[in-house]
Amino acid sequence: MKADPAVQRRLLDLAEADAELNRVEHRRRTLPELAEIGQAERDVRAKRDELVVAETAYRDLDREVRRLENEVEQVRARGQRDRELMAAGGSAKQLEDLEHELQTLARRQGILEDEQLEVMEQREALETNVTKSREAVDAAEQRLAEVQSRRDEALADLEAAEVRRKGERDMIVKALPDDLAALYERIRAQRGVAAGLLQGARCGACRIEIDRTALNEVREAAADDVVRCEECGAILVRTGGNR
Repeated sequence: MKADPAVQRRLLDLAEADAELNRVEHRRRTLPELAEIGQAERDVRAKRDELVVAETAYRDLDREVRRLENEVEQVRARGQRDRELMAAGGSAKQLEDLEHELQTLARRQGILEDEQLEVMEQREALETNVTKSREAVDAAEQRLAEVQSRRDEALADLEAAEVRRKGERDMIVKALPDDLAALYERIRAQRGVAAGLLQGARCGACRIEIDRTALNEVREAAADDVVRCEECGAILVRTGGNR
């Protein structure tokens, strides 16, 4: 295959565009924000789980407080009824029984109120835990949102670079002869890097020095001959200085 040396040199621009597109894709896959997002998402899940535990414990104690409040109210109502019955009078036996029941109710009320106070203090502590857990969830979600925003910005920059480079690449390919462009694309599909500058005896695509015999063949080839590296198969782009 033959192609004007100036046209062949355009392959270097094409190879650079492809290298940049590869770097963009690699960068997209390895953004540090991706790992940060994974960790931030795990933190959010952990904080939410902690909040669920705290809220569940708080609700359990809150129900216990309400149960005790109801029991205390029932005891007070029973005591009020007994006092009203005593005020209405009755037999000595009835009054004695009422007095005994009032004493029992007073002791029961005291026990219930002590228990109620203790549970309320525990509920207050758990309410503080719930508040702190909610704040921790909010903070974790905020960190996640910040990292996601940075990722989106980085992806937008990469997308813009990719679009720009693809546009440049399309222009280069359209300016190449069809057979040369097809050869380049076939090599790129098979080997990755399809063209490189011949620098002394070194192939610019694979960075391997070409042996003397092959190098002499390359140098003896006509300027418009399309020659390839025997090591990697890439098109060797030559300049006047390496012929």
